[in-house]
Amino acid sequence: MTEWLAPARPRAHAESVLLASILDGTFPSGTTLPGERTLAAQLGVTRPTLREALQRLARDGWLTVAHGKPTLVNNYWEEGGLNVLGKLVEHPTYLPPNFVDQLLEVRLHLAPAYTRAAVARAAPEVATFLGQAEALADPADFARFDWQLHHLLTVRSGNPIYTLILNGFRGFYEEIARRYFAAAEARQLSRRFYADLRVAAQATDADAAETLSRAVMAESIVTWAGRAQRAEES
Repeated sequence: MTEWLAPARPRAHAESVLLASILDGTFPSGTTLPGERTLAAQLGVTRPTLREALQRLARDGWLTVAHGKPTLVNNYWEEGGLNVLGKLVEHPTYLPPNFVDQLLEVRLHLAPAYTRAAVARAAPEVATFLGQAEALADPADFARFDWQLHHLLTVRSGNPIYTLILNGFRGFYEEIARRYFAAAEARQLSRRFYADLRVAAQATDADAAETLSRAVMAESIVTWAGRAQRAEES
């Protein structure tokens, strides 16, 4: 069970402890929270502060709060919103073992669309940014650049929902990317992709950009799976 310490910032403390208690199974999905008086006392906060924390968690899909009824703990995988992704990434211990594979699969479906839109709308900017790829050297450089590239592509796609989804994974994205780019084959694959995408952007060829993105996203899944398998065998 999560250790409940005296709060520094009461609302943030209450929200953080409740979230951790949901993730660690202290309050499993489908159960109800203790009454407000009891819960506020356990957390060391006032009841108004507790209500504010509960409302914020309910807004993101962690809880269902109904007047006059016990507060229900939701199945956040089914009822959570975009903010749930960000919170889960902050608590990687509770991520399912296939989370990275699922994340890469989502990127496979999203990246070609926002890459196509970005090249169609802002090809010169995309091409200029990709010109920086020639200087990339170590895994950290590649991880940082890859994040910045995808962020630029989502922003310039004209659809802010892409950017919101991507931003939810920011810290986790770069952490996983550093592990991914530790392999020379991964760096080679992306270097070739950056060069080819730059050519497509210089020609304002959105079709080619989409095709390139789809191909490299699919290949990155294979590369990551191979890396994971080698890690298990070693």
